[in-house]
Amino acid sequence: MKIPTKNPFLLQNWELEQRSSALSLSKPLKKLSNFLFRFAFLALFATLGSCIPTKKLTYLQKSNTLQDSLIQVNVLKSPYRVQVHDVLSIRVKALDQELVALFNPQGGEGEGGSLGDGYYYDGFVVDDHGKIRLPTLGDVSVLGYTVEEIREQIEQKLLDDYFTENANIFVTVKLAGIKYTIAGEVGSPGTKVELVEELSLLEAIVNSGDVTQFGNRTDVLILRQYPGGRKIHHVDLTKIEALNSPYYYIQPNDLILVNPLPQKSLGIGTTGLQSLNTLVSVFTLAVTTVLLITRL
Repeated sequence: MKIPTKNPFLLQNWELEQRSSALSLSKPLKKLSNFLFRFAFLALFATLGSCIPTKKLTYLQKSNTLQDSLIQVNVLKSPYRVQVHDVLSIRVKALDQELVALFNPQGGEGEGGSLGDGYYYDGFVVDDHGKIRLPTLGDVSVLGYTVEEIREQIEQKLLDDYFTENANIFVTVKLAGIKYTIAGEVGSPGTKVELVEELSLLEAIVNSGDVTQFGNRTDVLILRQYPGGRKIHHVDLTKIEALNSPYYYIQPNDLILVNPLPQKSLGIGTTGLQSLNTLVSVFTLAVTTVLLITRL
């Protein structure tokens, strides 16, 4: 731009225009600097607050010491009582196995047959009336009984109606695996069947791919079936006291829910570095947008 040097009036007007232009440019820059300062201040707190603490990711915490210690664990586990839709594996044995062949399902004479899939599919399902139907013996009420009580009941019925003490009848009754459903923030959700007689909550979670980085280990929900309906129980797996919980060992037909942490809904990140990268990207986008607007 050519600067007028001869006409004092034009020179004065030109200086006023330059000052006005400088003021008009300084206002957006000042707003931009204020915005950047506030954004950086908020980003610092967001980065610190969005990270998932290690305490929420560590199982069965006791103390911060590295020394080995003996942990007193009082297993509060009452004997399981059979519910509707449970599956039982029942075998009858004797010195003469041919005598008891009619009381066993086909292909279930040997104990080895109960270790594969047949352990579940050749079992006896408890119907809606709380009964199972056994070969030759017919209907047997099992609802609310323990497997030991069911064994004694079947064994006594065989001795009363079919055999004598000399036959040496031997009855085994087991749960045909523990069936449970797990959903939420786990690696492999779905319905599982573990061919074991005892299964802890932590084992069930590990068998399902473990809790993801966004899963809430401090409040794992267990929906358990009772004769009067379902109840919800809460277990904090980050504390060693979880081992003493009466719900630490799961039961057949349990529904396990692992809910997400708030960090997942925020979509920022689980670590400080992830959160910082996300905020830097947002910051860069904001600065570019403001600069483009000021130049229009």
